[in-house]
Amino acid sequence: MTGNHGYEPQSKLWKRFAASCGVLYPPLRPAKGGIQLTNSAASQTTFKLLRFRNWSFNKKSRVWSFFSSVGLTIVLLAIIVLFSIIGTIVPQRDAAAQLALQITPGLFSFLQTMQIFDLYHSMWFFLLLGLLSLNLIICSINRFPQAWRHFRAKSFPANPDIFQDISEDTVIIARQDDKVIAKIAGITMKSRFRGYQCQKTTDGLYLYGDKGRVSYFGVYVVHLSILILIAGVIIGSLFGIEGYVNIGEGQTVNKIDLRGKDQTLLLPFSVRCDRFTIEFYENGAPKTYRSDLTFLKNAQVASQGQLLVNYPLSFEGFRFYQSSYGLTAESKASLSLFENGKKSQDILVGLGETFVLPGKEGKVNVLRVEGNLMNMGPAVKLAVVTAPGETVFWVFRHIDKIKEMNPGIVQQLPMFNPGLFRPYVFVISGVQEKYYTGLQVNSDPGLPVVAAAAFLMFIGLMLVFFSSHRQVWLRVDVQGENTRISIAGRSNRNAVGLQRDIKDILARVKVRLESSR
Repeated sequence: MTGNHGYEPQSKLWKRFAASCGVLYPPLRPAKGGIQLTNSAASQTTFKLLRFRNWSFNKKSRVWSFFSSVGLTIVLLAIIVLFSIIGTIVPQRDAAAQLALQITPGLFSFLQTMQIFDLYHSMWFFLLLGLLSLNLIICSINRFPQAWRHFRAKSFPANPDIFQDISEDTVIIARQDDKVIAKIAGITMKSRFRGYQCQKTTDGLYLYGDKGRVSYFGVYVVHLSILILIAGVIIGSLFGIEGYVNIGEGQTVNKIDLRGKDQTLLLPFSVRCDRFTIEFYENGAPKTYRSDLTFLKNAQVASQGQLLVNYPLSFEGFRFYQSSYGLTAESKASLSLFENGKKSQDILVGLGETFVLPGKEGKVNVLRVEGNLMNMGPAVKLAVVTAPGETVFWVFRHIDKIKEMNPGIVQQLPMFNPGLFRPYVFVISGVQEKYYTGLQVNSDPGLPVVAAAAFLMFIGLMLVFFSSHRQVWLRVDVQGENTRISIAGRSNRNAVGLQRDIKDILARVKVRLESSR
């Protein structure tokens, strides 16, 4: 038996495809009747073609089904939440330096290589956001046609079967003329629904109204808002600016140091610190601190404001946060030296200065002058240099309160002992403070995108949770001397709202019927 195939493929693509399937493509044109193949050859060719097509389709179908899976969405969201928890618990970026002192160097190096200390800028986080975006896009493409069909579906004229098995509570028997009743029913339906239609048939007069068709798109609006939100986050991460700057009282700056980079950024304006104010608790810890800033544009005052912790200031797309403070190099500390319990010397010292001990035992270098070291108040770091070596220690102004709150701290941390170099005990009697304010400066170009996404998400959630497509059919038919009014409805969700609409229509129709008598 032979198989008659009356087509003559000529394309190069078909030739390559046929060859890949093991089919010999004849170089000569066949005689009338087409290519003559034996039954076994034809069956083998057909089988290979179908197998290739099914393999390609199944492979595509499996990949598409995987990325359109709601289960994948849940898994990705769970992993993102896990990453967020890790990013909250594990110190990030600059704060990770403290963790480095508590773990082994090998573990710290591994975590740093895996970008755990900068998780929200890591390739892992961006990969998760990309997969979530792809998942949402494919899910939307996969399910949107069905929502569109529901949105475009015509539900009128009504199927009479919809009025079967309706409750007697949704039926009104009236004695008025059917034309009067039809007019009343039409006015009522128009007042409640936008998509009002009516049609007269042999079964009676049918009226239809619906509202909330747009509710089918609520979930897609939420999907779109998430995609825009992800885009805003990525824009902010890639193109945002993070920097720091220290400004002394009365000083003006127009540059910031970029975070994580050995670079500075020139600002399109200048910032002046007019005043820095700080208040302390009795134990020396800072209670509150504030910076009075002036923003200058073209040497003219453009804006002024008070900057406090958690109350940032914004100017020309940059946000300024109160981050830290400290003493400038111009600050001085008044030191009193006690030898065997007796004061032997008072001296005013500044950063980098040197003085000689009263007994000529050595010289003292002032290494640091801090206005608030580790939230324990003013402190001075000294190095006593003698012939045998160097003794380095801290002198705290509120050392007695520190000892009271932390018993044994001097034994655990000898560097906190102001009498480490015997027979002298150093005491800070006063500080001539001149502070600088430490500001964190951010500029996030993705912020407007995130704000738009939040607004869009609000609209989408409102459509999902507080909107539904409600359809109501009303039939007016004459039964003997009476006229029967029947109401039926359907809703894609919120059945309670549908019942409320039906009861409201019935009540309005009854009131109008009573007034028309």
